[in-house]
Amino acid sequence: MSLIVNKSDLDRLGYLSIAPEPGINLVEAIQEMKREKNAVILGHYYQTAEIQDISDFVGDSLALAQQAAKTKADIIVFAGVHFMAETAKILSPDKKVLLPDLKAGCSLAESAPADQFAAFKKNYPNHLVVSYVNTSAAIKAQTDIVCTSTNAKHIIDSIPANQDIIFAPDKNLGNYLNSITGRNMVLWDGACHVHEQFSLEKILKLQQENPDALTIAHPECEKPVLMVADHIGSTASLLKFTIQSDKQKFIVATESGIIHQMQKANPDKLFIPAPPNDSTCACNDCMYMKLNTLQKLYTCMKYELPEVVLDEAIRIKAEKPILKMLEISERLGL
Repeated sequence: MSLIVNKSDLDRLGYLSIAPEPGINLVEAIQEMKREKNAVILGHYYQTAEIQDISDFVGDSLALAQQAAKTKADIIVFAGVHFMAETAKILSPDKKVLLPDLKAGCSLAESAPADQFAAFKKNYPNHLVVSYVNTSAAIKAQTDIVCTSTNAKHIIDSIPANQDIIFAPDKNLGNYLNSITGRNMVLWDGACHVHEQFSLEKILKLQQENPDALTIAHPECEKPVLMVADHIGSTASLLKFTIQSDKQKFIVATESGIIHQMQKANPDKLFIPAPPNDSTCACNDCMYMKLNTLQKLYTCMKYELPEVVLDEAIRIKAEKPILKMLEISERLGL
């Protein structure tokens, strides 16, 4: 396993049961620790509003990878999930990388076990491997170029048309990329539990009830949802679209955490979260992203645990496809 944590220290400290001192202001305490420890907090758009607001930088996977690569901080606290913290460690091996909750995994990353993917690759010996950033370090180590939803089309278009490609692990994003690039990539059969759970029937009902609204969707959504969307893009692209559009109402088919940034950027506009199939829910949250809390962030920074440490051989292999992605993105101005 490429993610190594000081398990004995967690057991000794009773990490998750540690409560902050009575009466402590968590926000002020976290801000003070950032200064004292020369730490930076990177927060994903899918985090809770309070964690987004205390983060030094909030963004999607590409932007967070870029920030991780250039930070001068001694400690990187990644308010996100495993693969994001791993990516930060891959790019900043000399930094201490912390993850507030060790259980904050990713259903998409976990859908591609490294040993099974290695066996899968052997069936396509002449194929180039493009892996979505939502993968473990062990999968990135088997990859030629990493991509994010922001730059995926640009990455695919940068590869010669006669070069066969394996795309992993998201079959929905892979199918979408095949449709807009004219490729016929071999796809790994993985998916994100959040983006697969949107209810097309309920989205269509919302569209009928809100004829003046535009529907925006992440490309990890299933094809039927993408077919009824007015704009398809990464979280950063969806946010930018709502800012630039003159429309006042949007149905948002991605993890609901992004709505916090949409509302901050567009206080006079209305954002309606697209509902999942579960009739009891009005929005669709990532249970892993939402494991991170302000209290866990405080405890993580105070004790500097859990720390992400990677096997150096895997880290070196995984770094190459990420750097290739960053080089292409920088060259294209992404």
